[in-house]
Amino acid sequence: MADPIKDTRRMIAEMQPRLHPGKYVFCSGIRDDLAADVANVAKGSFVEDEGMSFIIPQEETDRLGIAGGVAMRQITLMVRSALDGVGLTAAVSSALATHGIPANIVAAARHDHVFVPADRAEEALAILLARQAEAQVGS
Repeated sequence: MADPIKDTRRMIAEMQPRLHPGKYVFCSGIRDDLAADVANVAKGSFVEDEGMSFIIPQEETDRLGIAGGVAMRQITLMVRSALDGVGLTAAVSSALATHGIPANIVAAARHDHVFVPADRAEEALAILLARQAEAQVGS
């Protein structure tokens, strides 16, 4: 596997955003009796000072009877960016913010994952592809 990319322009030029099917909800305040079920279906979780937060498929909120928040779609940036690389998330959030699209970015070991409102996901993908193309021209 190739080494992670640290160069800002190259990370953007090679980000290859991919929109996933399905919708996700960020949730917290899960009752103790549901915690194990939620953890088993979670796309991601984080321990915050106030307790656990989860990213779970929207259909699971219905099944488990959990109050859902904003329905989000996941866009994965397929570039293998370095954890200490600078500028990729700033470029992504800035490009989306210019169009009024919120971006909830989760960095994992291999890729960054951008959660955007479901009703604007296709638009967000097009914006990120255009930003990638701009960076490629600057090569």
